[in-house]
Amino acid sequence: MKYFINYFCNVINSKKQMKKLLLLSVIAGLVITACGPSAEELEAQRIADSTKMADSLAKVQAEQQRVADSIAAAAAADSAAKAAEAAKAKKGAKKAKK
Repeated sequence: MKYFINYFCNVINSKKQMKKLLLLSVIAGLVITACGPSAEELEAQRIADSTKMADSLAKVQAEQQRVADSIAAAAAADSAAKAAEAAKAKKGAKKAKK
């Protein structure tokens, strides 16, 4: 590493070469800055991301509702089955008394 730094310093020791290096650095900085996304592209990406998130949340909520409905239906069926069983047991008890 030390040799590389010494070589680099020897190569750019003249003022003309320093000016070239500075100019190239400035140009490279401008090119990198200019290559970024524009404000319109950033806004479009933000809208796309928020739409994707809203769709994802809607899918999750729909799945939660489906599970809740399934649980409620199972509970209702279980209650109906228990009520029918209790009614049969009541009829059986009445017949046994007679």
